[in-house]
Amino acid sequence: MMFHPRRTLRALLLPLAAGLALTALPAQTAQAASTLTNAGFEADGTGAAVPSGWSESGTTGASYVEAGGHGGSYRLSHYSASAYKVETYQTLTGLTNGNYKLTAWVRSGGGQNSAYLALKNCGGTEQRTDLPVSTSGWIHLVVPVAVTGNQCTISVYSDANAGNWINVDDLTFTSGTTGLTVKGSDISSLAKSEAYGGVYKTSSGTTGDALAILKSAGMNYARLKVWVNPADGYNNKARVLAMAKRIKAQGMKLLVDFHYSDTWADPGTQTKPAAWAGHSYSQLKTDVYNHTYDVLNSLKAQGTTADMVQIGNEINGGMLWSEGSTDNFAQLAGLLNSGYDAAKAVSSSTVVALHLAKGGDLTGTRWWFDTALANGVKFDAIGLSYYGYWHGSLYDFQTTLDDAAARYSKPVFVAETAYPFRLDSDDALTNQIDTTAELVSGYAATTTGQSNWLRDVMNIVEAVPNGRGLGVFYWEATWTAVTGNGWDPADATSGNGWENQALFGFDDKALPAMSLFSHR
Repeated sequence: MMFHPRRTLRALLLPLAAGLALTALPAQTAQAASTLTNAGFEADGTGAAVPSGWSESGTTGASYVEAGGHGGSYRLSHYSASAYKVETYQTLTGLTNGNYKLTAWVRSGGGQNSAYLALKNCGGTEQRTDLPVSTSGWIHLVVPVAVTGNQCTISVYSDANAGNWINVDDLTFTSGTTGLTVKGSDISSLAKSEAYGGVYKTSSGTTGDALAILKSAGMNYARLKVWVNPADGYNNKARVLAMAKRIKAQGMKLLVDFHYSDTWADPGTQTKPAAWAGHSYSQLKTDVYNHTYDVLNSLKAQGTTADMVQIGNEINGGMLWSEGSTDNFAQLAGLLNSGYDAAKAVSSSTVVALHLAKGGDLTGTRWWFDTALANGVKFDAIGLSYYGYWHGSLYDFQTTLDDAAARYSKPVFVAETAYPFRLDSDDALTNQIDTTAELVSGYAATTTGQSNWLRDVMNIVEAVPNGRGLGVFYWEATWTAVTGNGWDPADATSGNGWENQALFGFDDKALPAMSLFSHR
């Protein structure tokens, strides 16, 4: 992500990188001896008060079948003009113990006290997945569970206010498991924050190492950007090497995000490093190779080999402009392949990702990767930036992510996402998102809203078919307001417009959203 005092370009794209061994989840041996009855709600037609095969409890009149299904003609809906609590459920018996997963297509207008899919009475802890707010299209959810009692109850539950609604359709309950392989955050600002006095605390207020706090919350990956010769001396090779030691010491994996610039690179700015200015296209290919190889080989030499690499950051329009612009994709392809070849020369197991800021842009993502493949670009994974206030609805995001995974047969992940937990600033600089009009409908600028946003993005990535949804990186989780650690590496007084979207609060304590990484 490129940081400006006030962002005007509102399109981002995520770095994706993930081990090739991570492209599919392990097969499970459990087999269902009983299957869901009327899982698509097609058996009864419009108006069925209790769908065939299902039971209800609570305000039963608020649960019914109506026209407008996801895959067929009908769907299950929960709605009432008055406040209600209702459960629609079905119990499967005779199951072989083992790992299972429930999938479903859902929509929700939001506003409920709670609305979720649950797997309970399965022999262990009840598993729940909350329904995301989605009025524009169906969202695919997945809920895993370990069955140890030879039975399991599938439940659709609403505790709703008057006028709240959900739709559910096309459920499946099958053997197998799921989860996110990549659970990480970008912590590129951390070293500078600490140098200028930044403090990080657990949710209970105990001061500690920010990396240790993130790891204990369930994160297993860290993302670091690398600039060539930045004005402030941070985010360069030496700083990345030092932080990599700390990351690996925590038992976490490392994604290195090459910007190929001395400062921020994003869809609107891809400025060549000063040392490469005036270089020919041929020389730039060599520059990319040498810089990439140097950083990665130095990491390897100190025992901190990069697990993932991004060749470029949010390269919607290419990189190293103008030579590497998408206006001349053949040259861009040459630059990207120089980076790919350098990464593989250092470590063949390092996964190389290409990162766009097009999380909700199906047409744009298809054009970019179709053109890249036509020009012989090599890559292992796809990363997309997805910020809901810039990149479209959750439905748009899911459609784009699922399509990329299927169309290119590559693992996909969210290289960047974030959401505000409040709107005011903790320093003098106006925040990137600071008004209610900029928020995503259904997600308040509160700690709960931030948690719900991250949870719903994770749900969509987890539900990518064929195990190709690798995971999520939260962008700049540690970028709190610390004097001197502003957005501009050339200006120590520039300020931070992102502190209201970090995963540490204005009191420096870990926020509730951080704990979501331990639940996936």
